[in-house]
Amino acid sequence: MDDALLLNVVLYLPLLGIALIVALPQGQDDRVRHLSFGVMLAQFVITAFLYLRFDPTVAGLQAQTNLPWIADWGVYYRIGLDGYNVLLVLLTAFLGPPVVAGAFSAIGKDVKLFYAMVFFIQFAMLGTFLAQDLLLFYIFWETMLIPMFLIIGIWGGERRIYATVKFVLYTAAGSILMLAALIYLVWSQYADSGNLSFAFADLFGTKLSLAEQGWLLAAFALSFAIKVPMVPLHTWLPDAHVEAPTTGSVILAGVLLKMGTYGFIKLGFPLFPEVSQLAMPAVMALAVISIVYGACLALVQTDIKKIIAYSSISHLGYVMLGLASLDLIGIQGAIIQMVSHGLTAAGLFLMVGMIYERCHTRELAAYGGLAKALPVYSVFFMILTLAAIGLPTTSGFTGEFLVLLGAFNAAWPQHLAGDSLPLFWAVVAVTGVVLGAMYMLWFAQRFLYGTTKVPHGPVADLNRREKLILAALLVPVFWIGLAPGEPLRKTEQAALHFQTLVAGPQATSTATALPPHLARRAAEATR
Repeated sequence: MDDALLLNVVLYLPLLGIALIVALPQGQDDRVRHLSFGVMLAQFVITAFLYLRFDPTVAGLQAQTNLPWIADWGVYYRIGLDGYNVLLVLLTAFLGPPVVAGAFSAIGKDVKLFYAMVFFIQFAMLGTFLAQDLLLFYIFWETMLIPMFLIIGIWGGERRIYATVKFVLYTAAGSILMLAALIYLVWSQYADSGNLSFAFADLFGTKLSLAEQGWLLAAFALSFAIKVPMVPLHTWLPDAHVEAPTTGSVILAGVLLKMGTYGFIKLGFPLFPEVSQLAMPAVMALAVISIVYGACLALVQTDIKKIIAYSSISHLGYVMLGLASLDLIGIQGAIIQMVSHGLTAAGLFLMVGMIYERCHTRELAAYGGLAKALPVYSVFFMILTLAAIGLPTTSGFTGEFLVLLGAFNAAWPQHLAGDSLPLFWAVVAVTGVVLGAMYMLWFAQRFLYGTTKVPHGPVADLNRREKLILAALLVPVFWIGLAPGEPLRKTEQAALHFQTLVAGPQATSTATALPPHLARRAAEATR
């Protein structure tokens, strides 16, 4: 079967899943659960096959589909895989089965509607990553709001309406400005070239004044920064995580937050390169503030969900730091960090949901000594904790190390030239690693050790389903940590493309610090 057709199968399988579970008679909740798991598993298998077939030496799109949609307006149905999205598409498909299986015992109300919404948001997230047309991207981007609104609003906690409305207001405000900006951008490109097109490739290089680029970047960046989220646009996230059901938190942390960082690397910075270069010092400052501020807030939380929620702000700050460095190593580290955070945060939120199902409280003070009471649970929890703080051999170490290496690699020449501010921010970013170890180890110490405290008496350790879910999540955590060469090769061309678009050909002056094959490719990309 053609790769382009297989990619469309991956995208539309969730819609088939919705049709299949809607067709089932009422009262067959177990069949709904197992059917949903089967569809998600099939989607992951096909996605993994496409990932293995992805050629890392090809700089452009692969498995692409390009069909007229609203052709008179220049709108086409364009989807495809490239180095920007291939790992994120794989991550989204990989998390599908654990998300579905993790909700087997947690969701007992409106089961058919719940799994229909999980499929719906899976479709929207994959569409956002795969879209290569700006209007198509925007439609998928906005579509994600609907199922997440319902997942939190129907199956969330006591303050779910407040959290849902706050989430929608924040994201909708940014999206409205992005819509206005994309219309202006497309019209400007049409006025300049006479070609009306929403294709990403056609919009790169649109001739705009510096002022126009500044306003348009601000509109796109606001929408993306809310989704990341970056400080000070982060306040919706803790409320959404705390009130969302476990599945909602896993989707939010595992994939949805990556939409913001993906938006920056795929569209925000490359569309407006001149003003992006001028804005990078401010982006770097906000990234480091997010790293430190998120870590400090995590240190003082008493709700175990909020600890992980604020840690997400800190971890995604590293992604923005890697992009702001405009260094090949930092850019690739940012992509790896997106995937790593998606795996570890998803695992930790699943484990919070597992203990909440047993004890019905998220207050950290209510727990203690779980290493004795629930030894298997504690082993998985400790491994994910160490991965989250970047222990060597785990994906967390690969992502953070490459980001920091890229930040120092870019900052040192500027320091020698008399500008020490980038080096200052790189040094401060290192403290985030220390703070991350502090809040996660403090969390683990109070949660797993000390006097045994288990709310509502003795509880059972992990069952076979839960062990399989967590064991599956650990496989890519150690794969990326022990053998990062494979995923780095998949993203190499995209990192070179991003650097060339935003920083220009002169950016390869930093290539002397790179491994030989990267230095050679960087030189070739700018000839």
